[in-house]
Amino acid sequence: MKTQSSGSGIAATRLNRRSFLGLAGLGVAAVGVPSLLTSCSSGAPASVTGGGGTVSTGVLPTYTAVEYVKPDFPSVNGSTAGFAKIPDTLVQAFSSPPGSGGTYTAMTPLWGTIPPSKGNQYYEAVNKAMGTSIKFQISDGNTYGDKLAAVLASEKDVPDWVTIPSWNIPPKFGQAVEALFEDLGPYLSGDKVSKYKNLANIPTDLWRLCVFNDKLYGLPFPAELQTNAIYYRKDILDDLGIDAQPKSADELLDLAKEITAPAKKQWAAEDLWTGATYMFAVPPKWKLDGDKLLNRVETDEYRAALEWLTKLYAAGVVHPDAVADKVEDSKQRFEAGQTLICNDGVGAWAEALGRQLASNPDFQQQPFAPIAADGGTPRLFKADPTGMYSFLKKNEDKAKIEEMLAVADFLAAPFGTQEFQLINNGVEGVHFTLDKDNLPVPTDLAATEVQPTYIFLDSPAVVQSRVQYPGFVEAYCTWMADAAQYVEEPLFFGMQITEPSQFSGIATPFDDLQKDIVRGRKTMADLDKAIETWKSSGGDELRDFYQGILDEQ
Repeated sequence: MKTQSSGSGIAATRLNRRSFLGLAGLGVAAVGVPSLLTSCSSGAPASVTGGGGTVSTGVLPTYTAVEYVKPDFPSVNGSTAGFAKIPDTLVQAFSSPPGSGGTYTAMTPLWGTIPPSKGNQYYEAVNKAMGTSIKFQISDGNTYGDKLAAVLASEKDVPDWVTIPSWNIPPKFGQAVEALFEDLGPYLSGDKVSKYKNLANIPTDLWRLCVFNDKLYGLPFPAELQTNAIYYRKDILDDLGIDAQPKSADELLDLAKEITAPAKKQWAAEDLWTGATYMFAVPPKWKLDGDKLLNRVETDEYRAALEWLTKLYAAGVVHPDAVADKVEDSKQRFEAGQTLICNDGVGAWAEALGRQLASNPDFQQQPFAPIAADGGTPRLFKADPTGMYSFLKKNEDKAKIEEMLAVADFLAAPFGTQEFQLINNGVEGVHFTLDKDNLPVPTDLAATEVQPTYIFLDSPAVVQSRVQYPGFVEAYCTWMADAAQYVEEPLFFGMQITEPSQFSGIATPFDDLQKDIVRGRKTMADLDKAIETWKSSGGDELRDFYQGILDEQ
């Protein structure tokens, strides 16, 4: 089944295309796994959606849990629930198709081969079960932003249903969304969502980024509470008799020194910048220090993370290819045992097991429990609650909006239902068979017909159900539940904020500078100079912009 950071905030942790695919487990083929808007007036030089990101009381849908199948590992403080086995019998969530026979066009991205539309038995089965026909207009996910720009620039070309990844939200979308898309508040806000039981089952946080200009426009593609982890090769460290749970950043560095053996072609680590930001609680974008708003690069936490990572590189424990910034091969190095510690998305855990267990049954990849740099209590920031949204084109016929929302409710049917199985895997006997664990095994036809399409229109909250990997679901859910106790909302969490376009490039130099500092090519004095340049190039103005949003709260 499937599992599922912006702008001048400088190296923010909001999702981009690459990180989304990693944490969602959506590779090139995910079969069986569960200058834009020129027609808009330019108006002010910047637009702040959501009334400065604010969400008024009553805008968000009221959360009402519905449980078709009881999880073996329940959600804890928003962590991912899990199932140790696949139910023998799937629940039928809908006694009859919820649609009323309409036909609608839908634009979605795809990172894979576009399936045929004519004679596609998967499309036919899902459309029949919904009672509504969806005609997909699928575009290459790698160039989706360009296609989206062309479509949204012409109202007549906008399909009935449009998926927009968070990294493809266009400039001035706060203006465009009101002109092009339906305000879903009259249908879903507050208790109105109760008409749609599965949409009501989507946790409140997941709707927050669907609010623009203080109105609910989007339907969410859910993400998880935490999207990254620091992993280690448990099998290898166990063989070495090494306790692999450091309690501080210094202990992690000491561990890295202990397990590095260049003569054996074994190094401790890949680049651990993401892990360092977690250990040192570097804010995703901004931090309020007293009454002073600081960008992440101005914080003590950011500086401390850089200083620690510089020590890691200086100790000679980072693989030479990682030092050379050859990130594209990092997974292969880690899985081959050339490196023993890495950071990656949460979806990468199961992906690695899928690649390795057949040839190496002893392969064990585990995440460290959360680490506080000083050995105290960890601080983790809540990840963006959704990485993708879908929108319904404005329509004077409200019955059509209601039909598409009924379809969305069908698509949000959670794990353990017949509807979830159909949407994610197709038709049993045609697109998959069931193995001894009741897991779907895709047929050859599935590779052609079943691709992630409907799920990008709407999906239920994420659960973990990779029971084919012994002990994985329990380990995953236990780790996530443990991490959940340390999670806090970062500043501006869940706010749709469009930064002024003149600031779009001022963060760029920090990406390369960070790499140069940790590799010893530049120093912290260069960071100080870069921060001063950032301030004079618009950083202080950007700070004022965000301060204005805070003042509105």
